Amino acid sequence: MDKDVIIACDFAGKNECLDFLSAFGDEKPFVKIGMELYYSAGPEIVRELKARGLRVFLDLKIHDIPNTAKKSMKVLSELGVDICNLHAAGGSAMMRAALEGLTRPDGTRPLLIAVTQLTSTNADTLRNELLITSGMEETVVSYAKNAMSSGLDGVVCSPLEAPAIKAACGPKFIAVTPGVRFAGGDAGDQSRIATPAKARELGSDFIVMGRPITAAADPVEAYRRARSEFLGI
Repeated sequence: MDKDVIIACDFAGKNECLDFLSAFGDEKPFVKIGMELYYSAGPEIVRELKARGLRVFLDLKIHDIPNTAKKSMKVLSELGVDICNLHAAGGSAMMRAALEGLTRPDGTRPLLIAVTQLTSTNADTLRNELLITSGMEETVVSYAKNAMSSGLDGVVCSPLEAPAIKAACGPKFIAVTPGVRFAGGDAGDQSRIATPAKARELGSDFIVMGRPITAAADPVEAYRRARSEFLGI
C-alpha cells in the first residue's frame, strides 16, 4: 500500500461525515473512522464508504482478553476495511489472537497495526500515571518489537519515534503517525507532533490528520496541501 495522508473523520454522525466527503467530488481520500463515528453510525458507515470506493482505516483500538479480541476482529474483518488496530499494551497473546480472528478463511485480511503510546501522552504521564519508567522512545520501540514478533504489519506512533521503529523493526514495518500539524498550527491535545514534511523525513508511511483538515476553511485544499507536503509532490 503506497504512502498517503489519512483523514480522521471524527464526526458525530453519518450525515456530517458524508456531507464533509461530498466536497471532494471524484477524489477518494483515505479516511479513518474512529470510535465517535463508529459508535454513532455503526458498521453501516464503513459499508457506505467502502461502496464509494474509499480506503478505510477502522480505528477502534481493541484492547481486551485474547478470546474477545479474536472474536471482535473476526466481525470487523467482514467489513472489508483496509487497516484496523489494537493496543500493543494488550500483550503478545492478545495480538496473535486478534490476527487469527482477522484472517479470513481464504487467508486474506486487512492490515493490522498496534497502538504504542497515544500521541497525547507525554513523558510525565508515562512515568507518573502509567508507571512506566523507561523513556518514551524505548517504550514505543519495545511495543513495536512485540507487535512485529506477533505477526502484525506495523504500529501507530508519533512521527518522532518512526526512525527508531524503522531501525528496530525494518523498513517494511509500517509506521502510521497521528500528531501531524501544519507549520504554525495549533497542537490541540497532541504532545508529540511534527509537520507533514517532517513526518516524511522521519519515515512515516501514513500520516493521520483530523482537525487541520476537517476544521479548515477549505478542507479539500488543506487535504491537498497535506498530501503535497507529505508526499513531496
